[in-house]
Amino acid sequence: MMNNTINRRNWLKAGLMTVGGITVAPHMSLGEMARAPLKRDAEGNFLYSPFFKEYIHNPFPEPKKILARLNANENPYGPSPKALTALKDVAHKGNRYAWRELFDLMEKIATKEGVSAENIMMGPGSSDLLEKTGMVLFLEGGNVVSADPSYMSLVRVAEATGASWKGVPLKSDWSHDLNAMEKAIDSDTKLVYICNPNNPTGSMTAHSELVDFCSRVADKVPVFVDEAYLDFLEDADKKSMVSLINKGKDVIIARTFSKIYGMAGLRVGYVVAQPETLKKIQKITRGGMGIAYPSIFAASASMDDAEFQVKSRKLNAECREYVYENLEKMGYEYVPSSTSFIIFPIEMEGKAFLEKMQAQQVGVRAFEINGGDWCRVSMGTMDEMKLFIKAFDKVVG
Repeated sequence: MMNNTINRRNWLKAGLMTVGGITVAPHMSLGEMARAPLKRDAEGNFLYSPFFKEYIHNPFPEPKKILARLNANENPYGPSPKALTALKDVAHKGNRYAWRELFDLMEKIATKEGVSAENIMMGPGSSDLLEKTGMVLFLEGGNVVSADPSYMSLVRVAEATGASWKGVPLKSDWSHDLNAMEKAIDSDTKLVYICNPNNPTGSMTAHSELVDFCSRVADKVPVFVDEAYLDFLEDADKKSMVSLINKGKDVIIARTFSKIYGMAGLRVGYVVAQPETLKKIQKITRGGMGIAYPSIFAASASMDDAEFQVKSRKLNAECREYVYENLEKMGYEYVPSSTSFIIFPIEMEGKAFLEKMQAQQVGVRAFEINGGDWCRVSMGTMDEMKLFIKAFDKVVG
């Protein structure tokens, strides 16, 4: 009990130190950071790298025009019943700040992860924490090393802050090329970012290889491992990098309540890291301030609802298998997925494909990777996946 009290006081002290102001590099204004730092081509598509582009066509149309929203990797079954009950029970306290309640959640998460509460920083979703890390670590420039393609939130903010990006192509099996990434590290590298399982490919880098990589590299430069989709694996706890925290390694592990817990709209996430690393981030910005009071209770209740997590994982896997089988029947290959989405190549220009799919009232994502066009489809309910297959067959048939 004494340790928990000390942890709370230390965390509060760290948070209060940031209230007075915010440090901004001379080449960056707050106005510039307020907008999404995304590069676009003449047609408005997002240009992530010479190898990686995302096609954009009205990505979030009116709900009544979409029967299956399969473009945002949302859990179609959540929030869990226990989370919904918790939300209803505390909604009337939405006029209150939730510092003490946030500490309780942090301690609960710390127990789950096998670390101290001082190793936890909360935020409104894991992307918020990725972006805060990208902003803080690159105020004085430097470079970030990551895979290409991968999730670009941290990289884009780092670039907008003043960093350069060293993108390393994935291997032929879509796993991270850890040897090439290690070789890309130089004296200006301030962070290595790894998304595992990776987004948008859904691929997994071998646990043993990643543990070895992080153990060595984190002694030279911090390694940020984004584990947003890890809970869709049956043995997720055995595949996390969080065990390296207690070995003193300078790793940052991001987790979220948006995916398996079905709380994307309630905005709760966290990172696990060394206290000194978290202090660097909290010199400029507090993490937990952006989480709504009811969301904290919903997150805590979700952690107790193991039945809902098992159900979500099972139904997600069943939908993946259904899509696999139908793609194979139609002659399409795909990247085997460890996540709640599947990516596969298509023989149609991406924007035209999106237009045709939306005309069928199905929302998906489309990318250009290494000169080829790809569809990424999120796993919805089985009924939604049947709508997807029917629409896809009509569009490409």
